[in-house]
Amino acid sequence: MLDVFAVTIPVFLIIGAGYVATWRGLFSQGQVDGLMVFTQRFAIPCLLFLAMVRFDLSAGFDWRLLAAYYSGSLVVFGSAIAGMLLWLKRGREDAVAVGFAAMFANTVLLGLPIAERAYGAQSLEPNYAIIALHAAFCYLTGITAMEIVRAGGGGFIGGVRAVSWSMSRNSLMIGVALGLMVNLSGLPLPGPVEEATDLIARAALPAALFGLGGVLVQYRPEGDARGIALCVGCALVLHPTWVYLAGTILGLAPGPFRAAVLTAAMAPGVNSYLFAAMHGRAVRICASSVLIGTAASVLTISGWLLVL
Repeated sequence: MLDVFAVTIPVFLIIGAGYVATWRGLFSQGQVDGLMVFTQRFAIPCLLFLAMVRFDLSAGFDWRLLAAYYSGSLVVFGSAIAGMLLWLKRGREDAVAVGFAAMFANTVLLGLPIAERAYGAQSLEPNYAIIALHAAFCYLTGITAMEIVRAGGGGFIGGVRAVSWSMSRNSLMIGVALGLMVNLSGLPLPGPVEEATDLIARAALPAALFGLGGVLVQYRPEGDARGIALCVGCALVLHPTWVYLAGTILGLAPGPFRAAVLTAAMAPGVNSYLFAAMHGRAVRICASSVLIGTAASVLTISGWLLVL
């Protein structure tokens, strides 16, 4: 068990350092925003670009890996919606927002550093396969459901257009797309370009973790406690449990199996709050779920690492 905590605790200590530094005024909110701009628009895209350039396309996109992970996403999405409707008696739009929050795992800022510490940088190829599709899959699912419950087909088309336009300008998606283009071209990167990109990429995860701690200061644990418990429980318990069972049934190899389960065990990402704010529904529940889910995942991720 001590070996497991040796993997997870350093990651959460960096998040905690960012939280305390921002909370105590040693690091201003403006500085946090600047740090997150650097990580999300430059450093992490460089990391994903290099990952896609070096990605083994023939083996990386294993349908069993994607089926195990994303079937779990849909199960979590549906379960959170059902819980909001049947247990908490909340409106359908609130239910969709909470379902999105439960489904949208923090695959990059938490998932990558923990997987790297647990199994090494050479093990991350399945993680990158999941990340390449994650945002598009979750947003398409969430927007489709939101527009269905609003019964506005025009709204659905407009929503998809807006998200497609946003995704086309998203630095993370651009990094993935450019990396895949270089990979498919078969052309090697010039040595100095690869080395410079790698230097920026090395700063991505520690800087992003510190910045994530600063971002979490903005979120206060408020709202419906049962709604928060439902969202966090679906994200931290149901999702990895489903993926564990599905991966076992599908016969996933050990490396992709570990990657899928561990990624599914991550807390809700910041995009959970952004989706709720965009639609003006269950904003406090989703914001609180990001904060409380991240704190609770210290124990739950450690538990899944022990199981794995």
